[in-house]
Amino acid sequence: MLSKIAAIQMASGPQVKANLMEAVRLIREAAKKGAQMVVLPESFALMAIKESENIELAETENDGFIQNTIKQCAIDNKVWIVAGSVPLKTNSDNKVSAASLMFNDKGELVARYNKIHLFDVDINSNKKGSKTSESESYRESDTFEAGKEVVVVDTPFGKIGMSICYDLRFPMLYREMVKKGAEIILVPSAFTHTTGEMHWEPLLKARAIENQCYVIAAAQGGFHVNGRRTYGHSIAINYLGQTQALLLKGTGVITTPIDLDALRKVRDSFPVLQHTILA
Repeated sequence: MLSKIAAIQMASGPQVKANLMEAVRLIREAAKKGAQMVVLPESFALMAIKESENIELAETENDGFIQNTIKQCAIDNKVWIVAGSVPLKTNSDNKVSAASLMFNDKGELVARYNKIHLFDVDINSNKKGSKTSESESYRESDTFEAGKEVVVVDTPFGKIGMSICYDLRFPMLYREMVKKGAEIILVPSAFTHTTGEMHWEPLLKARAIENQCYVIAAAQGGFHVNGRRTYGHSIAINYLGQTQALLLKGTGVITTPIDLDALRKVRDSFPVLQHTILA
């Protein structure tokens, strides 16, 4: 029997309890649809008004309200859960980690990935019919401490590479995952609407095609209390770059089957990964 992985789309706000209630509801829905692993988006528990709130609400690894809620949800629904990103304490008083946490169906923390590439950008966008441009500025490095380790986890569903949002723009990270055996890549995200319109799906499909991997991206999608607008378009893409499931707008769940036998046959018959020279 093929395994099934779900991606959840949310439009999180600044209230942790409300966000977690929504996340639990959607995880339950995904489990009812037969998902054995559920992936939550980046910042699923807190889309802060001020980034400093991430520092104030940061938890210790494997303990805290956010993590304990997700652990219990994994146990109750008998699913693995990837908590897209959770603010976790570091050795610094003024920096936290943006950590993607993987829990098994017993509620045990089995993997942690700290976001490596931090989103420090200025975005200028010109709207149709307008002579003026709008700008957005983001400085994640003011709040977050960059991770350093590539993480690939051996799970019952395949070898899974973990990443977060802005990482998507750095193909060398994903090639390192493949060197470690990755067959499935997770990209929990909160892509801006502006950059999402331009680059979201092309980048995801490129990562799937060039690495012959499944790519599953759980996204934030909608208008947020802090003024941000995120792109949505949660998507599951197979190792050929074909879309298997897509949710354009709104809160919801997508699921996709994972066929590792088919993936491995393609890798054997079209061994592009073995032909790599410059790496």
